[in-house]
Amino acid sequence: MSAAGDFGARLLDWFDRHGRHDLPWQQEISVYRVWVSEIMLQQTQVVTVIPYYQRFMARFPDVTSLARAPIDEVLHHWSGLGYYARARHLHRAARQVVEQHQGRFPETLEDLEALPGIGRSTAAAILSIACGQRHAILDGNVKRVLARHRGVEGWPGTTAVSRRLWALAEAMTPTARVADYTQAIMDLGATVCTRGRPTCGVCPVASDCVAHATDRQSLLPTPRPRREQPLRSTVMLIIRGPDGVLLERRPPTGLWGGLWGFPEVPSTGEAEPWCRRHLGTEAHEVHALAPFVHVFTHFRLHITPVRLWVKDPAASVMEAPGRVWYKPEARSELGLAAPVARLLDHIVHEDGEINGSHGELRLPG
Repeated sequence: MSAAGDFGARLLDWFDRHGRHDLPWQQEISVYRVWVSEIMLQQTQVVTVIPYYQRFMARFPDVTSLARAPIDEVLHHWSGLGYYARARHLHRAARQVVEQHQGRFPETLEDLEALPGIGRSTAAAILSIACGQRHAILDGNVKRVLARHRGVEGWPGTTAVSRRLWALAEAMTPTARVADYTQAIMDLGATVCTRGRPTCGVCPVASDCVAHATDRQSLLPTPRPRREQPLRSTVMLIIRGPDGVLLERRPPTGLWGGLWGFPEVPSTGEAEPWCRRHLGTEAHEVHALAPFVHVFTHFRLHITPVRLWVKDPAASVMEAPGRVWYKPEARSELGLAAPVARLLDHIVHEDGEINGSHGELRLPG
């Protein structure tokens, strides 16, 4: 048996005994169910995804129901999962499948990759798991397993290292039980060959793993060159009026694209002028609350919430597109940015959480 064949055989034997077989997307397998799970699992751990996936599937059980749903409702079911471009791409792709493929997912790599949000590895995983086609995958877990097992140095984000890892992934993928192998190598990376403290003693391929033999598990794969995370800042206006809290829809692309959030200004001094300019009324009871930092992958956002009241906003504002007066206690199905949802939760319980006299806001976590 070749080295690649032996690798796959050991991995499949381990998977049969120790792999995960009861994940929600492993039940009633279909291209649609696997596709949604693969998109959710990008940049997100299984334990976090499971409850979102179950709620999503309960509301959107097939591609047609997803395609027909308004984007606000899709984003609402995604709220808190992060990386919201994934949800927008999911919705666009569903519409393309319905409109261009009569509701049937294409079953070739090329056609799947033509859909929004689906790259080479995601398309390969979908076709391997749902259709049993032989395709190599290379997600973050697989990169880690192969880089350690074969001693591949260099950051996988570079073209040369990525090309080498893809070649290894292709060589290692067996011709039989491809769906199981695909799940097995992802499981190995997620549960055994983890980023920190891998459990090499129970790894089925540790006997010929270069990183294990040379004690370089913590060095491989080579981490991304460190960059200082820039700090940005914004002021969020929590504007309360007779009909609720004012929210604005964010632009369709960019930070929290398509979600609903508070109006934002560069500084606290801009809060009252913003109300006069955009709402045609004066602000009352203006309080700057305690700032906090929301962390993204590539930067940190310093947020200062400012709470204020308006009594008689202009009628035109009440009907303006892209703005709503939101009642937090009603919990309408709008897609909300995570910090906005947290602040709205505190509005509902503000008597115990917001101390107006001191301007303090206590946020969990």
